[in-house]
Amino acid sequence: MPDRTMPPSTSRSAPAAFAGGVVIGALGGLIGLGGAEFRLPLLIGVFRFAALEAVILNKAMSLVVVASALPFRARVVPFTAVAAHWSIIVNLLAGSLLGAWFGAGWATQVASQTLYRVIAVLLVSIDVVLMLGHDTTTSAALLTGAAQAAAGVIAGFAIGIVAALLGVAGGELLIPTLVLLFGADIKLAGSLSLAVSLPTMIVGFARYSRDRSFAVLAQNRSFVLVMAAGSITGSLVGGRLLGLAPVASAFSHPDSFRGQSLAAQLIAHLIGLGQRMLIFRSDVRRQTGVGLTQMLFVGTGHTLAKR
Repeated sequence: MPDRTMPPSTSRSAPAAFAGGVVIGALGGLIGLGGAEFRLPLLIGVFRFAALEAVILNKAMSLVVVASALPFRARVVPFTAVAAHWSIIVNLLAGSLLGAWFGAGWATQVASQTLYRVIAVLLVSIDVVLMLGHDTTTSAALLTGAAQAAAGVIAGFAIGIVAALLGVAGGELLIPTLVLLFGADIKLAGSLSLAVSLPTMIVGFARYSRDRSFAVLAQNRSFVLVMAAGSITGSLVGGRLLGLAPVASAFSHPDSFRGQSLAAQLIAHLIGLGQRMLIFRSDVRRQTGVGLTQMLFVGTGHTLAKR
């Protein structure tokens, strides 16, 4: 199997790890994401972890953020409201748990070069989903009955695979699924996504623990603990900001996707754009042959052009 290791970085300082955790944790607590889609490029491009190691670290950080964000959000979305929609959670978990196991297993077997390319494509695809998502409005469920249940399992399976391959919580895909397929309220969808993400991530984490690259957690224990502390702090801040974020205001479409201000969404997109560019300024670009020479806002999406 190809060597997945990368020379250790001298920039893995505690202040940098904590600051990154705070910012990404705050975004996670505010918009119902684990923040991993922003953290992964940081781990690869700045802290210089190899692809699989970065995914495993990303998964660990996301697990911390999701576990802490759910109770922090309870002030706005109580556990009773989440529990009342247990059937939706079970429906999505029926597919996402299998998808997470399958995706993590594939990631540990595939060549590092291929994994870098898959990460690049998936990150840009998620950017497109995030940019288009804020115009998606809450409405009645698209499907009902058996058709809805089947679609939920299929969607959950696909989301589980993506979550495992990127080490993400999957909220960027779960929230629009909950809003469109099940007609869930915006803020409720954020908490439901966390409830689905937590067991899904645990399954993926368990599968990754069988690979030798899992040792990266023990080898970088201090880094992980500091970034985890920053993530918890950030998720607390984000959870409290959730109560201040208007569902409908002059800066957001009424009942729009995520129900957060357009300013918060744009900040998230800009951070994501900057971090993705870091990947391709690093040695990863030369190793994989993947060139992201253009990553521009075009309307509400991004344009990806290969060399």
